[in-house]
Amino acid sequence: MTVIDIYSGFLGAGKTTFMKKMVAEAYKDEKVVIVENEFGEIGIDSGFLKETGITVSEINGGCVCCTLVGDFTKNLHEVIQTYHPDRILVEPSGVAKLSDVMVSVMDVAKSEENVEMGALVTVINALKARKQMKAFGEFFIDQIEHATTIVLSRTQKADQEMLEFCTKEIQEHNPKATVITTPWDELSGETIEKAIEGKNSLEVQELAELHHAQEEAEHHHHHHDHDHDDHDHDHEEHEHDHDEDHDHDHHHDHEEDHDHHEHEECHCGHDHDHEDHDHEHHHHHHADDIFTTWGRTTPHKFTRETIEKALKAFADSDDYGYIVRSKGIVPAEDGSWIYFDLVDGEYEIRSGEPDVTGRLVVIGTDVKEDKVAELFGIQ
Repeated sequence: MTVIDIYSGFLGAGKTTFMKKMVAEAYKDEKVVIVENEFGEIGIDSGFLKETGITVSEINGGCVCCTLVGDFTKNLHEVIQTYHPDRILVEPSGVAKLSDVMVSVMDVAKSEENVEMGALVTVINALKARKQMKAFGEFFIDQIEHATTIVLSRTQKADQEMLEFCTKEIQEHNPKATVITTPWDELSGETIEKAIEGKNSLEVQELAELHHAQEEAEHHHHHHDHDHDDHDHDHEEHEHDHDEDHDHDHHHDHEEDHDHHEHEECHCGHDHDHEDHDHEHHHHHHADDIFTTWGRTTPHKFTRETIEKALKAFADSDDYGYIVRSKGIVPAEDGSWIYFDLVDGEYEIRSGEPDVTGRLVVIGTDVKEDKVAELFGIQ
């Protein structure tokens, strides 16, 4: 039997760290495969996960819920048939909607023998929850609403007010989810696993079935609208119908999104501040409409000072855009390798094992790509 768990969470919430803990402590006697999808063209997380010795099947180029649904499903089938694992941990992009990933996993589970959906776990950075919920509410809330277990990270650094705010907000959106607020270091992986398994898998299936049914209904509804279009309805009547859909149907499909280029341009326009983003997120968009990704694969040798200067600049100002995530594995001038990780204002730099080449990724809104490249000393 293969169990597929989904570990979601916003960019940099701590999914990888949490998964390492669970694999080392809760799943140490199981054959585990991680299927990981990082937003952006250059995969970084696989380099970090290599250190655990776990097989990583990596997908790049977009998020699971958008352009890679077909590739993701095929990839998952291949993982099952090649490795026959006891457990698959699916780590979607931090800007993927859990509801969409859940449906894709359910489809795979239904078509494979001895495969079942397991837990839907969402990891949330308690220190950043308030800010991220405001700026990226659409994706953030979807990951809360569809989870069976929600794990708060950085709780050892959070004050009581932060913890209570996070818990209250979570319970308002998902009163049935198990919420883990105790710092991970104080809990064993086995204890966490018992909390995660406390949710009946039938509930997971019901959530997936409900979301799938909604998608089917919307798909039929959109086709019905297009059929009417083909029968010479005038532009004014079509526009009226479309406005009604825009107000009442929050789950737009790709085709409908393409009809709203003007709205999307407003959504990611360079002249809008974060309050504009908060307002626009009441409508459903894909990660590509919101985030800009700058990435490089390079043999360039860096100094720790250069990396720290760049990360400090991202953390302390918006001169390079609103940077929510930066990550890299790069060679250093002294022959060592530098691993760095920035999450919305907090960063870590450490040494690591050599990799095949240097890789950097910067993700945010209104990213000034030329200035970012110059900051890192790359042409």
